[in-house]
Amino acid sequence: MSLTLANAALLRTQNFINQQWRDAGQGRRLAVANPATGEVFAHVPDSGDDDAGRAADAAADAFPAWSARPARERAQLIKRWHALILANQEDLARIISTEQGKPLKEALGEVLYGASYVEWFAEEATRICGDIVAEAVPGRKLLVLKEPVGVVAAITPWNFPLAMIARKIAPALAAGCTVVAKPAEDTPLTALALVWLAQQAGLPAGVLNIVTASRESTPAVVDAWLADSRVRKITFTGSTPVGKHLARESAGTLKKLSLELGGNAPFIVFEDADLDAAVDGLMASKFRNGGQTCVCPNRVYVHESVHDDFVERLARRVGALHVGPATDEHAQIGPMINARAVDKIARHVEDAVARGARVVTGGRRVRTADGPHYYAPTVLIDATPEMELSCEETFGPVAPVFRFRDEAEVIRDANDTPFGLAAYFYSNDVRRIWRVAQALETGMVGINEGAIAAEAAPFGGVKESGYGREGSRHGLDDYLHTKYLCQGQLG
Repeated sequence: MSLTLANAALLRTQNFINQQWRDAGQGRRLAVANPATGEVFAHVPDSGDDDAGRAADAAADAFPAWSARPARERAQLIKRWHALILANQEDLARIISTEQGKPLKEALGEVLYGASYVEWFAEEATRICGDIVAEAVPGRKLLVLKEPVGVVAAITPWNFPLAMIARKIAPALAAGCTVVAKPAEDTPLTALALVWLAQQAGLPAGVLNIVTASRESTPAVVDAWLADSRVRKITFTGSTPVGKHLARESAGTLKKLSLELGGNAPFIVFEDADLDAAVDGLMASKFRNGGQTCVCPNRVYVHESVHDDFVERLARRVGALHVGPATDEHAQIGPMINARAVDKIARHVEDAVARGARVVTGGRRVRTADGPHYYAPTVLIDATPEMELSCEETFGPVAPVFRFRDEAEVIRDANDTPFGLAAYFYSNDVRRIWRVAQALETGMVGINEGAIAAEAAPFGGVKESGYGREGSRHGLDDYLHTKYLCQGQLG
């Protein structure tokens, strides 16, 4: 399958450093494949520490002028970037679908979702405010300023290749920071296209830099930034083990960190819930992007009195989902990102069945005419805490259903995980809503709602799901530090 774009210039296959498109210093190349077919359709640089160093040099050199630029000017540039994203949304969606696999309709939704963060932070750039503190001693003035932290290194995952990098770059630029970025090795083309549009918007040289790297070369790139004292912040979305590594290695230069890490989201259906609404919410949250999201429900808890009714309704909806490549206009579940992902899903289902779970629908690999990287949307019942899928993110279209008897039991089970990114529950009891929302140990809670992400809301977790927030006014704070000024002898 070839990738045909209305704007062919969007297909970038080089690093972008200091306003120049260039190959990796060592000349190595990384293949980019369509997960639906396995076809290699592009190559990008396989960068090393020398490329990372050049990107950091450019960002550090550009920081003084960019941070001193008036906030309104920064905002106008970011708004031009936003307009270009919207003008090229269909091409961007095609790139996403081809390298990541999600259906084109979902890819278009991702473009608009990512663009919403760019617009939001363009507007927030002009709202960065400090404080004047009431004087404690006559003749003194106490002021608090907000200043950009410096050079930011953004490291992003493959599941939302546009949205994840947009919601890191946009607040960094809005705050007055400069950026070095490394997208996931599976999906570099979307990020490169996004950076090209930022270049067309008029960003000055060195303000935004991006290098691509294979899984094997990524440690050299990231370690160069971790060791560089000029890089003052790391923002990362990905696995908890990698997040812990970044936290440890950042300690040497005490960098600021934003970490959006693994999840194990519970989805609770109480006996007083609207079951149709709960099924709708679960379909939206669980099967978006084929279940390959950090906030999708990994454990579905249903009260025993409505369990059978709920499962019947859910299985009917899940069994009707259409599996296919992005080129299929009817596709609702695309390919998984690679063979490893399919193997993990199959292992989780097989382990669950071996431990007593039953497959209601799905539960098998699917091989289409395009390729083998598909798994049938699946509903399992009789799930238990001992199963692998209860303890580890499946990251695929599998919904395991657990029975529960009372509120205290399900809260205990929902919180019985080291992770705390998102949780969902359905209930029509107002008193219960407040009890449960406060009792759940997560950074985000969906109450009678399955789609919770929004540019105006703070996105992030607690416990081993990380710290820091993306989106909202709080998301800008992660790219700023606080400076206190005390002026005396004014009496």
